[in-house]
Amino acid sequence: MPVFLIAGGTGLIGARLTDLLRNTGHAVRILSRQPKGPGQYAWDPATGRCDAAALEGVDYLINLAGAGIADRRWTPARKQEIRDSRVNAAATLARALRDTGVRPRAYVGASAIGIYGNTGEQWNREADPPGAEGFMPPVSVDWENSHRAVADLGVRTVVPRIGIVLSREGGALPEMEKPVHFGLGAYFADGRAWYSWIHIDDLCRMLLFALENEHLAGVYNAVAPHPARNIDLVKAIARAMGKTALFAPAPAFALRLLLGEMADVVLNSNRVSADKILEAGFTFSFPELEAALRNIYSGMAANPA
Repeated sequence: MPVFLIAGGTGLIGARLTDLLRNTGHAVRILSRQPKGPGQYAWDPATGRCDAAALEGVDYLINLAGAGIADRRWTPARKQEIRDSRVNAAATLARALRDTGVRPRAYVGASAIGIYGNTGEQWNREADPPGAEGFMPPVSVDWENSHRAVADLGVRTVVPRIGIVLSREGGALPEMEKPVHFGLGAYFADGRAWYSWIHIDDLCRMLLFALENEHLAGVYNAVAPHPARNIDLVKAIARAMGKTALFAPAPAFALRLLLGEMADVVLNSNRVSADKILEAGFTFSFPELEAALRNIYSGMAANPA
């Protein structure tokens, strides 16, 4: 049975991936700054420390570590933390692999579709250049470059550019559903920005697909095949919840005043293509938004509050 080591294993994606792996009998280890039990090992990307025992016998290494993008306002200090937490995590793992001589079968190092910047109606594909403006494109470039230190050790490396992850356990969806509970569907600006999303279970399956298929290497967009406009996503959430809502815009200028530069997270438009991962042979369980949200809110619409 292969052994999986996950950095960032207690976050939204890592926790779900850990559950899926353990429920199918796989051995999973977690790197944590504060290990609390069996299967958890200490590391500290800020200082470059990593418990060498965590790497012994590891077959697959998954790096999802990084400070939350939208957890707090983007002050200069917070922006530095967002960047450093990602770059230092990859550097720490590469150093640990180099020092121990361990070479996993494959490494997955996360990135984000924020690398494309604000691209309006344009389709975003893996070969496209990074965006020229904003905070996320250069951070994402540094993030992706940091994974090369592992690839340079001869480890097959896959870098998924992750879109909006749909899950009720965290991320964007719980925030978007909050107004709907009170009969209000809030969309941003004119609501026409493209949101490229993925069901959390499809994302976890994609990460495992990338690890287990030896022909995969390099960058892949980790999004469902059918992006949705912001307003259509909000309406679909209300339908899946079984709620009737009045839909109203949050003006862009107000979002800028409230969030500052971090407003880019909700105002930027990214119409991201899933063609490359589809051509590699991956099959989505939830390629369509309506079915994905019905699965996530299963049971709720049948008993609307």
